[in-house]
Amino acid sequence: MSFRLAGLDPAPFAHLHALSDDELSARGVVRVRIEAKNSAPCRISLDDAEIGEQVLLVNHPHQPADTPYKQQGPIFVREEANNRADIANALPPALARRTLSLRGFDADHMMIEAGLVEGADGAALIERFFANENVAYIDAHYAWRGCFAATITRA
Repeated sequence: MSFRLAGLDPAPFAHLHALSDDELSARGVVRVRIEAKNSAPCRISLDDAEIGEQVLLVNHPHQPADTPYKQQGPIFVREEANNRADIANALPPALARRTLSLRGFDADHMMIEAGLVEGADGAALIERFFANENVAYIDAHYAWRGCFAATITRA
């Protein structure tokens, strides 16, 4: 079973990078300088920001459907991320190095599959979820903090 992960489109976040910290704060956004390796997984590049890099911590509606599973939450966006990741049949670095909560949703955006997996072993669980023909897409979350990581679709 083929699957694909795509990073978020950088366009909706691009204007934020030029704002001052006060302007960002007024929008509920925080600029963060990265001080530790693998501490800020970017949702555009699907890799971690490097030490010294600046990222924006933004609240993002990642499950906007009007269902009981409607969700939004914090994500990191690298200032240098101008191109969205597009990866087939493998988990990108930020996901592969973390424990993941995978959640399979049907076409009505109702959760019908769920499981925890180490990112390096995630492909097998993704394939198992997609063996269920009713799974339309899978949302991956970082298990420790619960933050949205990426949406996984059939390729």
